[in-house]
Amino acid sequence: MFKAKVALEALKGEETVSELASRFGAHPTMIHQWKRALLEGASSVFERGGRKAPEVDEEQVKDLHAKIGELAVANDFLARKLKPCTGK
Repeated sequence: MFKAKVALEALKGEETVSELASRFGAHPTMIHQWKRALLEGASSVFERGGRKAPEVDEEQVKDLHAKIGELAVANDFLARKLKPCTGK
């Protein structure tokens, strides 16, 4: 978000890049790069079809669900073992 804010300020042209660099604490070269990236990527916002749906790796989802289950069991076990120590 920071980079976008700085790049938009650079596009406005109300301040020089040096002034923006001083104001935001960023190197002028970086501001030029962020501005260029913003301009190059701006057309993709208006491309037909809108946003692409993220690809889902079903195998990774399966592995993550298994890991969540393991962690839930471990958490329950530790919570039960901790109760006698804390008296709660």
